[in-house]
Amino acid sequence: MGTEVPRGARGRDSGPVFCGVAPEIIEDTLIHLATENEQYVSELPEQAGCFKETRIVEFIFLLAEKWHLDLPTRYQAVELLERFMIKQVEQMWDGRGSTQGPRSSWSSVRDQITNTFVLRLVSCVQLASKLSLHYSRVTSDTALTFLQSIKYSYTKQELLESELAVLNTLQFHINVSTPLAYVELLLEVLGYNGCLLPAKPLHQLCVQLLDLCYLTRETIYDTLLKIALENSTPSKVQIARFLTVKEDFMLLAVGVISTGVFILSPGHWEQAVEHLNCITGITPQSILEFSYAVVRPVVGSTTPEQHRATRSPQDRIPPQK
Repeated sequence: MGTEVPRGARGRDSGPVFCGVAPEIIEDTLIHLATENEQYVSELPEQAGCFKETRIVEFIFLLAEKWHLDLPTRYQAVELLERFMIKQVEQMWDGRGSTQGPRSSWSSVRDQITNTFVLRLVSCVQLASKLSLHYSRVTSDTALTFLQSIKYSYTKQELLESELAVLNTLQFHINVSTPLAYVELLLEVLGYNGCLLPAKPLHQLCVQLLDLCYLTRETIYDTLLKIALENSTPSKVQIARFLTVKEDFMLLAVGVISTGVFILSPGHWEQAVEHLNCITGITPQSILEFSYAVVRPVVGSTTPEQHRATRSPQDRIPPQK
């Protein structure tokens, strides 16, 4: 189940080391992530994102902080819980009794979800911690102590069964890439391509911005949707179609890095956007719009759009047709 390391050893983790990976490995990993992202977006269930609301994400982040888990673990736990809950709801709904009416069936499913939700959330954090190569994993004793502290009485056997329920529901396919992996890989590619940016400070800022995107997900993507459509009241069909944008990890990573560069080193912002466009194929306009949606509540009235307008015409990124 893993053991905890004394707190003194925890301070030794200095985060990722950049510019230490062979270019062929970087290229292969980038292709793999891009392919994985495209496949994920193309197979999205209609309920994608339903279990990423702010309260749930905040709960997981605070729990990860309480247990001194590393950065990838908390994002992995959020994505793991999301995938599990959607699959579980689908299975429960498909297996509902034929003699029950729609309302009573959904009420039964909802009650089952509510009764076990916190337990399943803790199990997802546990499983995510076991995927990490870091120093700390969540033991059964640690998980049970926490559950008891918030008035849930579970046994070790029930905790184990909960972990197995998550694993079985997802057919043991739990080690998937998170947006943080995309961010870190793109930072590595930017450095290799000669984009002169302070890697470690930018990485730290990108993590904070990624947290912001998770915690204020609906606000950011609502702003982005209205910008893209130039319409403050999008239709239900437009909102449904926008789901692929909300779940695009590559776009999220590019937007986070672009925003981070704008805040940390605005003089390099257009260069970074050009590099990100060449690496991912995401248009400068899309990067600009995403950065605007993120940076507006962070830094106020000074936005990438305004910054871009201060440059001479020959220095600007040409608009996409």
